[in-house]
Amino acid sequence: MTTLSSLWTESADGQLGILMSALSGIAMALAVALAMTVYFRLSYRTWRDIVRHGLAALAAVTLFAFAAYDMRHAALAYLGLNPSRPAVEFEIRMPREMLTAMTDSQIELHTDRNQILALIDGVRDLAEGRALLRGAVALNHRTVDRMLVVNLPGKGTFEFRLRLPAEPHRTGEFGPWHLADRIASPLAGPIAPQDAYTIRYRVL
Repeated sequence: MTTLSSLWTESADGQLGILMSALSGIAMALAVALAMTVYFRLSYRTWRDIVRHGLAALAAVTLFAFAAYDMRHAALAYLGLNPSRPAVEFEIRMPREMLTAMTDSQIELHTDRNQILALIDGVRDLAEGRALLRGAVALNHRTVDRMLVVNLPGKGTFEFRLRLPAEPHRTGEFGPWHLADRIASPLAGPIAPQDAYTIRYRVL
């Protein structure tokens, strides 16, 4: 459960990160401006000086770009909008009767570092009495211990291990179908889990 104190701590940490990035950018800009002012006031104008001036200007532009990049990412991380954070888009196949009511359903990604809710994108009917559940979830931490847990109230809990490296690369296509790693359902009945409950995913 998220408390007011934890929210205040996260907010303070985010504000401190942005403030430190801003101060470092300002200090860097002042240092570069001072160095460039002293450098360009020199009276030397040989071809070597021209090369040095060009390299100095390039260094200044690089430092300014780095400061802007650092401040942007600090602000986005504070707002929870870091575009560099990967996510997993998944598709889960299971019997249609298991997915008839999705109102109270919940999908979570469990790792050894955190737990996070997944976004459910919808359910689509397939042939032979099966349905397809689609969704996505962010990957916030480096770890290989990732388990996608699908909780359908009154129908069971289904666990699917995501077979991904700690730092997965983005993939354009879905991977192969994988079987459910654990099923706890009073409604599964005689249906073989390996035939009815499968998942595939890709990294965005």
